[in-house]
Formats: sequence, C-alpha cells, structure tokens
Amino acid sequence: MYAIIAADGRQYKVSEGQILDVDFREEAKEGDKISFDTVLLVSGSEGVKVGQPILSGATVSAEVLGLEMGEKVYIQKIRRRKNYRRRTGHRQTYTRVRIEAITA
Repeated sequence: MYAIIAADGRQYKVSEGQILDVDFREEAKEGDKISFDTVLLVSGSEGVKVGQPILSGATVSAEVLGLEMGEKVYIQKIRRRKNYRRRTGHRQTYTRVRIEAITA
C-alpha cells in the first residue's frame, strides 16, 4: 500500500514504515505524531483511489524522529575581470519522519 501526499509544496510517494525527510517544522519535536491531510492518491488491495485534487477523509500519520541536516551547497559569485569572488555555503534543515499508517 502506498500513497502520494503533498507537503510543503512537494509531492512524496510514501508507504508504511518509510523514513522521509520533509521541510523543517519548528513545532514538531522528537516523538511527536503529525498527520498529512493533503493526500492525492492511495493505492491498496481494493484498488487505486485518485483525488480531484485531494481525497477527502484520507490521512497519512507519521512519527517525528528528529532533525536532520542536508548536504552542504556551495554558492559562488564571480565577476570576471573585476577581482570579485564570493563563496558561501548553506545547509538546509529537515524534519525526519517515519510513516506509520495510511488511512483512506
């Protein structure tokens, strides 16, 4: 059984027991339960249910495992012939969750 959910402007294909990194949620602490209500599609033993655009009454529940830092991304700015060079880095913070149940 799997579902496609929309969270933080992205779509994720999730199944039960899967570990997923979503955008940082300040209110979510380790051990908390969160639920994703924007479910676009659910596939299971009874077939595929497609929402138009979302399925009403379908939810995906997950447990927060903690915070995770993404890979470091380097940004370089160069102006040719002007002796201008800048290099900065960025690491995105994610919230790691484990999908517990998909209800349709």
